[in-house]
Amino acid sequence: MRRIKTAPGKLEITMSIQDNAATSTAPRSTYFPAARIAVSALFLLNGTYMGAWSTKIPEFASRLSLSETQLGLMIVGFGIGSLILMPLAGILIAHLGASRSLKAATLVFLPTLILLSVAPNIWTGAGALFLFGGLTGAMDIAMNANAVEVEKSMRRAIMSSCHAFWSLGAFFGATTGGFLIETIGTFGHALLLTVIALAALAAVWTSILPDKPHAAEGRQKARLPLTPLPWLIGLMALFSMVPEGSILDWGALYMRDELGASLALSGFAFGAFSATMAIMRFAGDHVRDRFGAVTTLRVSTLLAIVGMVIAGFAPNAYVAMAGFAVCGIGISNMVPIAFSAAGNLPGFAQGVALSVATVMGYSGSLFAPSTIGFIAEHTSFAWVFSTLPVLLLVVLFLSRHAVHADVRQKD
Repeated sequence: MRRIKTAPGKLEITMSIQDNAATSTAPRSTYFPAARIAVSALFLLNGTYMGAWSTKIPEFASRLSLSETQLGLMIVGFGIGSLILMPLAGILIAHLGASRSLKAATLVFLPTLILLSVAPNIWTGAGALFLFGGLTGAMDIAMNANAVEVEKSMRRAIMSSCHAFWSLGAFFGATTGGFLIETIGTFGHALLLTVIALAALAAVWTSILPDKPHAAEGRQKARLPLTPLPWLIGLMALFSMVPEGSILDWGALYMRDELGASLALSGFAFGAFSATMAIMRFAGDHVRDRFGAVTTLRVSTLLAIVGMVIAGFAPNAYVAMAGFAVCGIGISNMVPIAFSAAGNLPGFAQGVALSVATVMGYSGSLFAPSTIGFIAEHTSFAWVFSTLPVLLLVVLFLSRHAVHADVRQKD
């Protein structure tokens, strides 16, 4: 068995990986690629459910006779469910390990789409949406934790490509959902997707990379961190995801109302952003392995700042669209790097540190856009997009902490 000298706390992680590899019955040459396929498939699965839910929203609101205000409150319930169950998932990971937690969270999460499709009234609908949001958050924490384990075992970055598969899943779920709902109905759509998802989970079940639970570590460290480092990395994730949520919710409205774009053209605001983001997430792992997490994060943040400034000061919709595309290139790998850094922090229970970063990050995309909408109502979206780079400057200032995301070991 080979020992690798690293910083304090890293040796235990290295030995844990070796122990896991030693207890696995699969050959080393084929096991880790299968584990990468498995976790990528789960990211794809989770993204598909999110895309499918987006197509269900109009029918969900109509079935329950929801006003726009009531629907907004329901969607806030989705976010609250995520923020409540995400930390609990982190504690579960610390006690049971990422692989067991991921399997359990996914198995419980998959039927919730059916619950949303059959909820007969507001109260059951609110409960179903709370569970849907909470369990997708729990699955999110667990699959990011498992991706960190795969990164350690492969000694190379894979987090960005995992998030790219999530984006592909969201695209697939959104583009097929409307057609399937019209063809086989709301319940048929949910049932078909659930059956396919359960079959996919069964196919990758044995390939999910196992990690050894550390019961003693879980008892000692499965609590909110009292030192600032996990919170600083969480702040990086938060300020990276606020611009993403803002472009998603307000980019099209900005192009239509303030830049005079047509309805069709305004739709390309998030389209340009998401297209470049997906492409760069597939390339991001190779870039991070080549140049290191700190350099990659700094260059990505600078590109995001430039893109946001271009969009905010754009004289027309086409320049704004180009700005959003540049911003997508930058933001694409910022959150995956933050999550990898949190999952690899020495001296912390992995699930807890990662849950801090994930909860803080996703709270930015869940709740910040509503605040931004209020600010824009009293100023303008151009002003908002041109000042959001201030948040990205904070990420740039904290970027040295991304060194923990470098998982590649050298002999």
